[in-house]
Amino acid sequence: MNLLEIIDCLEARADNVRALDMSKYMKNKFEFFGVGAAERNEIWKQYFKEAKKTKKIDWDFIEICFKHDKRECQYTAAYYLKYMKKFLVEDDIPKLKELVLTKSWWDTVDILDKVIGSIIYNNKKLYSIMVEWSKDDNIWLRRVAIDHQLLRKENTDEQLLEKILINNLNHKEFFVNKAIGWALRDYSKTDPQWVRNFIEVHKENMASLSIREASKYL
Repeated sequence: MNLLEIIDCLEARADNVRALDMSKYMKNKFEFFGVGAAERNEIWKQYFKEAKKTKKIDWDFIEICFKHDKRECQYTAAYYLKYMKKFLVEDDIPKLKELVLTKSWWDTVDILDKVIGSIIYNNKKLYSIMVEWSKDDNIWLRRVAIDHQLLRKENTDEQLLEKILINNLNHKEFFVNKAIGWALRDYSKTDPQWVRNFIEVHKENMASLSIREASKYL
C-alpha cells in the first residue's frame, strides 16, 4: 500500500467551503483541502495500520507531506509519526527538529512534541537536548521542550520539568506561556502539591496566563 495514496484520497474529498473556514481558523497561515479530522482519521487508519507492519519510518513520504501546500498533508505526516513512534531512534531527532521548524504552528508542533518525547522518555542522556531547546531563540522548540512530557503522570521527571520551566520564566511569548501553563496543569493531576509549590516560588516571574492555566485543577 503506497502512503502517497493518502494525498490523493484527501484531494478527492476536498471541500472548498470548509477549506476557507479551516484556513481562517488557522489565521490564514495555510491552505487546506477542507477535510475534517474524522474523515482524515478514516483515511489514515487503513494506511497506517499497514505501514506499522513495515517497522520502518518512510522519511521520503514525510518530506513530501511537509512540502505540500495543503495543511492536511502536514497533519498526515505528524500523525503518521505519532503512529510509528515506537520505531523512532535517537538519530531521528535532528529530522524531527527540522519538522518542528518547518511551517511551524501549534497544530503540528503539539503533535510532534509527544512524538519527540517518546524518544527522550527514560533516556537521561538525551535530556540535555530538551534543556538546550528550552533556551532556543525559536519559540516552537521551546514549546516542544516544555510539553514533551505531557501525559507522563507519575513517570514525569520533575527535575527536568522544573529546569525547563525555569528557563522559560519571564517570557513574553503567548505560545511559550501557554505551554508552561499546560505542562503544570497536566502534572497537577498527578502531584498537585508540586505544582502549587512551583507556582508559589515562581509566581512573580510567571505570566498570568501560565498561572491561570496551571491552576485549573488546583
